[in-house]
Amino acid sequence: MTGTGKTVTRVDLCEAVYQKVGLSRTESSAFVELVLKEITDCLEKGETVKLSSFGSFMVRSKGERIGRNPKTGTEVPISPRRVMVFKPSAILKQRINGNTTPAGNGKDHDD
Repeated sequence: MTGTGKTVTRVDLCEAVYQKVGLSRTESSAFVELVLKEITDCLEKGETVKLSSFGSFMVRSKGERIGRNPKTGTEVPISPRRVMVFKPSAILKQRINGNTTPAGNGKDHDD
């Protein structure tokens, strides 16, 4: 995996909003928290959160299944649960792979 290995935190997001939008640090922090809370609340209700040109956050239900303890080999029931999944948009996939050509222009198909 390439990159700097840096983890972006809430503080980093708040600072970016402060630098780029011009809100006060307090307002920037409140703004970031409000956005994250709205996303969390929607996911908690089972709604899909779709952010254009970024991706979609979805909640999926997983049924009960039998797992295996890797150390002992003993079968263990895994209870049903809900999991959050993220599906990146095609635009985000292109950007992280270094291709900045807009999706859907028809020029990058060689098949």
